[in-house]
Formats: sequence, structure tokens, C-alpha cells
Amino acid sequence: MKQAYTYKMLAKTFKGLEGVLAQELIELGANDVQIERRAVSFVGDKATLYRANFCLRTAIRVLVEIAKPKRLEMKKGVKPEDALYEAVKAVEWSKYMSAETTFAIDATVYSETFRNSRFVTYRVKDAIADYWQERAGKRPNVKVSDPDLLINVHIANETVTVSLDSSGESLHKRGYRVATTEAPISEVLAAGMLLMAGWKGQCDLYDPMCGSGTIPIEAALIARNIAPGVFRKSFAFEKWQDFDEELWSDIYNDDSKEREFTHKIYGSDASFYAVQQATKNVKSAGVAKDVVLRQIRLEELRVESLELREVESRKTASLKVESEKIVMINPPYGERLASNKDMEELYGKIGTALKHQFTGATAWIISSNEAAMKCIGLKPSKKIRLLNGELDCQFNKYELFAGKRSEALPHTDVPRITP
Repeated sequence: MKQAYTYKMLAKTFKGLEGVLAQELIELGANDVQIERRAVSFVGDKATLYRANFCLRTAIRVLVEIAKPKRLEMKKGVKPEDALYEAVKAVEWSKYMSAETTFAIDATVYSETFRNSRFVTYRVKDAIADYWQERAGKRPNVKVSDPDLLINVHIANETVTVSLDSSGESLHKRGYRVATTEAPISEVLAAGMLLMAGWKGQCDLYDPMCGSGTIPIEAALIARNIAPGVFRKSFAFEKWQDFDEELWSDIYNDDSKEREFTHKIYGSDASFYAVQQATKNVKSAGVAKDVVLRQIRLEELRVESLELREVESRKTASLKVESEKIVMINPPYGERLASNKDMEELYGKIGTALKHQFTGATAWIISSNEAAMKCIGLKPSKKIRLLNGELDCQFNKYELFAGKRSEALPHTDVPRITP
């Protein structure tokens, strides 16, 4: 690729996180930020492209648009697949690759004209191969795994968008996860939930059902403003013809925006195995000094059993009002084996723990089991629809006031939980 002043880009994300991603891009300095369906479009230079991959917490991948015919030219007697072939072949591929470049194609199709994404992939491959056959007498090779160039083709009705995937492996794969439990939450979704909750490291945060530790780790990375891409081995743009190694090195090694974090993140789980796995991931992410992990059953949870502060901190704690707390929970949804009764009992325990152990805190809970959510016994102050994998979920916010909600006054001192 030749040096270009700006790129038109698209950052893809999960349903419900578009607004959070748009805000991230604005703070990153991107221009013309527009919310799309499960994506956000924006404009920026090469530095913006590199930073988007390196810094965005709620993006799955970043695409760079290289061609977008308004509509395929449907001439009389010309089949739609042939029109697609000609449109792709008309792209100046020499700007982005050579005849020796290996490539792969990812096609997404929403069209009555094109119903088979695999067939679209074949025709696009033929167009690129024939382009090079005519110019260099050689056809570049397709390489499904780790190609030099990953090409994305998006068809909506008869509008084709050809883009280069600058990310490669999905950005949710940060690189710090070395151990896992069953059905771990996506790093992108966890980060999105934390940002929706207003988390910036301003207080203590609790995850009493932490599983393999994704929420605590993402919370620590946000609190310290550590870029999620720092753990990745590589990005697809590093193989591009116009890759600027010096620019990328400057961005990768710039830690000037990292910040101090003076609070703690507490994670606990009833499963000893889960806490073991979480411990491995926390160490891998380099946030062990910020995250405290304990094996504790929900019904036995006591905030004081999590808060193991230094002796001097305990002495001075009684002299000041307890700070704000945020609780974030991703409980089991009961999609696999658990019965409705089991789920109702579990969610009831969540409600009890919140009411008795986290008075004055703000709690956020995500689940696809709306019936079980009602068993928490608290009225949510906000409900947000999110998608966790293929599951349509409710992300609820709860204000854990002391006494009756109607008696609580905003910004008043709340009773502190004494160790």
C-alpha cells in the first residue's frame, strides 16, 4: 500500500457496544465517527489505524475500505456474479499486494442477489488471481491460515464494499488468557460493560463470580489505561506493503498515558478451579498487584473477607467515609444444565449478597435469563440490551441504597462496611 493521508475505516463490535466504541474512537482522535450496525465508521491517518488496533477495547476488528462501487453494474445478459467479478478485478491490487503475496477472503453477504457467501469468495478469488495473471503472468496463492493479506468483502443487496482487515485475529483475543473456564465472557464485552458502568479506576470494584478473571483483568487494564493490544504478538497491518515500522514502534512503546491506580479490584468464585485459572490469567496480564482473588461461596461472601488491606490502611479507614463501590457480575445463565429452580435460587443469593454486603454500591449484572433476574429482588435503575455470543442479554444497573430506595438521598454519606 502506498502512503495515504487518510483512510476510511470501520471498527466492528458486538450489538449494543456501538456507542461505547464510538466514544473510544472520538477520544482516540478519529474523525467523522458514525455509528453503524454492530460497527462504527471513522476516518483517520495511518497512526489512527495503528492506534485503533492497539488501543480500542470494544472493537473486534478494524477494516480499511479500498473500494466501494455504489451498485454493481448489472448489464443486460450479465450475471450478478460476473458483475461482482469485474468490480473486484477493477481494483488496483498492485497498491496493496504483489503476485507473491498470499491472501485470504472473508465474505459477508446480506443480499437476495447473492445468497451464497462461499460462491462470492470463489468469484472474488478468481478476480484477484486473474488480475495478477494478466499483469505478472502469475497467480498469487490463497492461504487460509495467517495470510499476508486478509481481504474482507461485504455485500448489502447490490452494494459491494472491499476492505482490508488490518487486525487479523479478532481483537478480543488480547493474548493474556493462558487459562480458561467454561463459557468465559469475551474480553471485548467485559470491557464494554465496564466502560458503560463508568469505570475508570475511581473506586474499588468487585466481581463475586469472577470465573477465569476476565472482568477483573479488563477492569485493571482500564484503571491503569494499559492498551489491550500490548499483549498481542502481531496485527495484520504489520505485513502490509506500506507498513511503517518506526511509527508502529513509537505507538507500541508509548506508555505516557498509563496512570496510577490507588484502589483494588476484588474477584471471588465458589470454584477453586476457577480461582486457580483466574490467578494464572491475572499474572499473565501483569495486574496481580491490582487484583485480589479469593475462593468464597456467594452465600458466605463478606466484603471484609475480600478486603485484605495493609494494617496502616485499616487504621486510617475509620477516619474517612467509605468510597464508592462498583459490583459487576456475569452469573451462569442456565443455558446448559441448570434447572430453573437452581437458577432462581442462585439469583436470589446474588440479591441477598448485594443487599447485605454492598450497601451504597452500584451493581451491574448481565444475563440472558430474565426470569431468574427477577429473583434478585431489586429494581434495576437501568436496563441495556447486549449480545453475549448468540445470547440476547439484559445488562441491568442496581443502586444499592441503605434502607428503602425512596428514603435514599443522592450524594449522601452511606454506611460503611466495617471489617
